[in-house]
Amino acid sequence: MKLLQVPTANLEERIKEELEENPALEVSEEGHDEFDSEMKDEFSSDGEDDYEESSTDEYDNIDLSDYVSEGDDEVGDYKLRDDNYPELDEGKVIPIKVETSFHEVLINQLGMMELDERTQKIAEQIVGSIDDDGYLRREITSIADDLAFRQNVLASEHEIEGLIKRIQQFDPPGICARDLKECLILQLQRKLREGKEVELAMQVLEKYFDEFTKKHYEKIQRGLSLTDEQLKAVINQIIKLNPKPGGNMGEVNKAESYVVPDFFIYNNNGVLELTLNSKNAPDLRISEGYRDLIKDFEKGTKKDKRQKEAVLFIKQKIDSAKWFIDMIKQRQQTLISTMSSIMNYQQEFFLTGDETTLKPMILKDIAEMTGLDISTVSRVANSKFVQTEFGTYRLKFFFSESLSTDSGEEVSTREVKKILSNLIEAEDKRKPLSDEQLTDLLQEKGYNIARRTVAKYREQLNLPVARLRKQL
Repeated sequence: MKLLQVPTANLEERIKEELEENPALEVSEEGHDEFDSEMKDEFSSDGEDDYEESSTDEYDNIDLSDYVSEGDDEVGDYKLRDDNYPELDEGKVIPIKVETSFHEVLINQLGMMELDERTQKIAEQIVGSIDDDGYLRREITSIADDLAFRQNVLASEHEIEGLIKRIQQFDPPGICARDLKECLILQLQRKLREGKEVELAMQVLEKYFDEFTKKHYEKIQRGLSLTDEQLKAVINQIIKLNPKPGGNMGEVNKAESYVVPDFFIYNNNGVLELTLNSKNAPDLRISEGYRDLIKDFEKGTKKDKRQKEAVLFIKQKIDSAKWFIDMIKQRQQTLISTMSSIMNYQQEFFLTGDETTLKPMILKDIAEMTGLDISTVSRVANSKFVQTEFGTYRLKFFFSESLSTDSGEEVSTREVKKILSNLIEAEDKRKPLSDEQLTDLLQEKGYNIARRTVAKYREQLNLPVARLRKQL
């Protein structure tokens, strides 16, 4: 189950760890012989006896027939790659992009300040306390405590505050702010020379920040005596600012920025073709060197205790390698079985890309089709991605409950959410639709849905209430 949840992007690293820990496991190279295909079940009780025997003759009953084969040219069951998986180009060099981390960028700017050793330590502590999105959320008192206990540096809150102000002048603008309001104001301060609109935007944030976030524009307009044009200009100034100044620098959330699909689905003239990412199909085998060691032991006439101990060690490593290869193979079969069932169930979507064609589908449906446990299907659905001609989707995207229409037809809640999203996208932003109006429109289309359900779906789509969607 743990191996099943390993993302494709991390599977290569997991296999590398196993290769380093077990010398009996290796990556097969083209032209090399494969291990014999008629190995017996490594989990049999006979195999366990070899390890638990406690008599002085514990090495005399070793059966090595499972580990030695004369059929060197046979392709064994433990080769994972077949004709369905394209061969990897071993000579291809994948370029690696070198990134400078967000905190390294700040430390480099810190180096341009002329600071004594003590002040440098304080400044580095502040920079180290900045979150990945660029905010300093740690209290000044906590920073002072960290300096005292970890650096043996006593610093006053006033001194720390002064250095924070200096670090707030670093790039990108808005860095080291304590909250969103301060972050936006810091950015506007860099633009004060650009004119009256920036000054007005500063006043809005300083005096009417809460009203602005709640889009109570009328109150702001009355309080600052702004014309409609001035208010629009102020809003445009503010919405162009960056609420997360550290969010697009260096390696912040880099793992979440890139998705490596586990499957690929192609539409070949109306016929869907499913392939597994080749990274999920490593070409693993049992080490020939280990097999040869056992062969040499079999050929020898004198078998002392040390040699027999070595053979038992080799046997253990081979058993472990066989187990890991089987687990990789089982992982492949589970992934393909699950994705094939989802593809067949939601065939119309994979042919058209139209979300409204998605059928109601729950974990139990796929579990029954594949014969897998519901928990296994859940693990695959929550951790795997499929790439289609319409985009890349997490498998759980295709699962949804059902909803009844006026005609009694069962439709997917995904379909209802898509229509709800389309209604909001097409609304007049000066007079956005309320949840009640959205409910009426959906009911007119034949969907039996309550207002509270519409509100729940809207929240799941990360769409704000009507008042917050209003634009001038």
